[in-house]
Amino acid sequence: MLIRDAKGNEFLEIISVEEGRADELFSPITHCLGVVKLGDRYLLGWNQYRWDWEIFGGCREEGEPLRACMERECREELGLSGLNWTFLGLMRLKLTPGYFNPEWHEEYGGLYGVSLPAESLEAIEKRRVDREEIGRLAFYGEIKGGEEIAPIDEKLLEFWK
Repeated sequence: MLIRDAKGNEFLEIISVEEGRADELFSPITHCLGVVKLGDRYLLGWNQYRWDWEIFGGCREEGEPLRACMERECREELGLSGLNWTFLGLMRLKLTPGYFNPEWHEEYGGLYGVSLPAESLEAIEKRRVDREEIGRLAFYGEIKGGEEIAPIDEKLLEFWK
């Protein structure tokens, strides 16, 4: 186990697997998350439903390929498309009972990373669509130690240097 959050959710490992073979080898892959760097700074979004800072992404739609999920979530949360996402592997998680599953369970999620020019924040703020869920954006270094950051998401930053 790499980290456990206060709710008991556990981030168990990152699995190195070819992106195109992930679905045939692992199940269920329920979501995709993306670490975003602007210059040398990590960008996070304030999730107004969970009340903490986190990286970007969300649940897959039925039949949706991993990369398409990441691209859709990026359009919604950051207002950007056509980014050169790098597939970093699969996250293996042990999750507490919740909204999507009423029992303790293991699931997988695709993890991606992307680096953008340092000056991209202004364009992102103008274009992003999903302001109901992701209320505001901030750089990790500016909020660390002062505001709640999802511990698992904070650990995921380490996988995109």
